[in-house]
Amino acid sequence: MAESPGALRRAGNEEFRRGQYGPAARLYTRALRLLEDAGDAAAEERSVLLANRAACHLKDGACRLCVADCSGALDLVPFGLKPLLRRAAAYEALESYGLAYVDYKTALQVDCSVQAAHDGVNRMTKALLEKDGVNWRQKLPPIPTVPVSAQMRWSVPSAGASGANAPPATAPRGKPDRAAAATERARKLKEEGNELVKKGNHKKAVEKYSESLKLNQDCATYTNRALCYLSLKQYQDAVQDCTEALRLDPKNVKALYRRAQAFKELKDYKASVADIKSLLKTEPKNTAALRLLQELNRA
Repeated sequence: MAESPGALRRAGNEEFRRGQYGPAARLYTRALRLLEDAGDAAAEERSVLLANRAACHLKDGACRLCVADCSGALDLVPFGLKPLLRRAAAYEALESYGLAYVDYKTALQVDCSVQAAHDGVNRMTKALLEKDGVNWRQKLPPIPTVPVSAQMRWSVPSAGASGANAPPATAPRGKPDRAAAATERARKLKEEGNELVKKGNHKKAVEKYSESLKLNQDCATYTNRALCYLSLKQYQDAVQDCTEALRLDPKNVKALYRRAQAFKELKDYKASVADIKSLLKTEPKNTAALRLLQELNRA
């Protein structure tokens, strides 16, 4: 009986679930060979097979092979969540933190609810801050803009960064009502966080802001959470949130001021002064910034 790509893929999935990653990869390879002459008609199926084989490589620690297969999958079907997340994990393992950061951020444009991508962004931000300092973003490759047609396209399980499941089902593309509901929920969570800050409950406010940011990456929410982190003496987290806010709004005064405060507490006076000087270019008479600059000059 002749083999079919679908039967080979299902057999590969079963081998993967049993932890037999080498045999699974070989089955996916056989399926890909059968589709070599199918051209664009089989682009999505080939993309899925490459992404699944990439998961086998990732499990076996063959990270460069994983990157190659994920890149091939994304060439066939751009902005697929599974290959983006798997390639990001491979880049992370290879200590290519900038490339991993770009893939995690791209994945969040596709679906902002993927916790694995949020966690990846947080890890990469910390790693890049330690590696390249406060100006680490200047060394990043460009982050692609995901078209609306690709957003929320893929249905991915929560462990989607490493599993090799059946091809993802195609979901309705970018439903406006779903996006609007998520934005509204994010707004309400931010307001709840603001009320908790007024009551001095910064720890609980962080939880609300974090929930909000999973739904919508908003500059004000990042700076609000940074304020909470400052109050909780979690200065590195405050730096990270302000950096995210500045990615969204490079001249945001609150983000620059709060990051300068955090750097001061971390005794990184040079970075703190740099942020205050950037702020003063926008608001030369900002009294709080001028006062902090005086303190820093005395430090």
